[in-house]
Amino acid sequence: MMEWPSFSFGYLPKSGNTFSSSLSQFHTLPHGRLCQRTSSFWEDWIWVFSFSLVFPFISISSLFCFDDRCNHYRRRCRIRAPCCNEIYSCRHCHNEAASLLKNPFDRHELVRQDVKQVICSVCDTEQPVAQVCTNCGVKMGEYFCNICKFFDDDVEKEQFHCDDCGICRVGGRDNFFHCKKCGSCYAVGLHDNHLCVENSMRHHCPICYEYLFDSLKDVIVMKCGHTMHHECYLEMIKNDKYCCPICSKSVIDMSKTWKRIDEEIEATVMPQDYRNRKVWILCNDCNDTTEVYFHILGQKCGHCRSYNTRTVAPPVLPQ
Repeated sequence: MMEWPSFSFGYLPKSGNTFSSSLSQFHTLPHGRLCQRTSSFWEDWIWVFSFSLVFPFISISSLFCFDDRCNHYRRRCRIRAPCCNEIYSCRHCHNEAASLLKNPFDRHELVRQDVKQVICSVCDTEQPVAQVCTNCGVKMGEYFCNICKFFDDDVEKEQFHCDDCGICRVGGRDNFFHCKKCGSCYAVGLHDNHLCVENSMRHHCPICYEYLFDSLKDVIVMKCGHTMHHECYLEMIKNDKYCCPICSKSVIDMSKTWKRIDEEIEATVMPQDYRNRKVWILCNDCNDTTEVYFHILGQKCGHCRSYNTRTVAPPVLPQ
């Protein structure tokens, strides 16, 4: 192993004094990775990244012993998947690899709570799930959940475990509440301010069909109470689709659009044969059924004045 020169760099411990240090205070790995011997990695030290100026060929992720093969989390361990006995950087890395298997019957997902063994990225020791490595004493993640078997060093995400959801979420516990009926955590701004739909998050996004409950992407709750990915919602609006793909209710304020259609209908005279023709319509916004005059541009709900309607068969009256 090549020998690394000793040099000084600044760091700021809790006392606020500045000291000089050398590489002898850190674990040195064969490819130059350094890791503090103390288990309190971020609390006790704030690095001044002069090291990256001296050794620009060493990546920041390698410097701190992170598993740079994972695009999802920053951590110092890998997991052994009990379902296939293979080693992966995280649950999502496993699921992505398993979804590409040629045989559809071999494709599967890892249940996070089933993980029993992890491999330390610093000393490569395989061990039962724990926050601190039993061999080298390094913290494998500043945030650790023993229920979800979850490690993450990026504590700025403000991770927290929700007992009702049964999984860890990000954004800070004080910024979310768990809606019992919807079955998921929502932002506090939606408390008493959303339409509850039972288990609204426990289904697939109606656009991309990814499961929403534990998706890594942002999710939006629409006026109707249904949910979908925020990026899918924006793409839907961009393509002039303003109805919920699940229930067909309007997802934005359409009053200006309805007013414009009123003006267009007033300026468009129907042929004599259709002028007095009536049809039955069902309003997608208020679910009311009414009989209205037919017009080629649209039928207006007599109850909520919406044009988000569809023609239906006449109601069957009791004999």
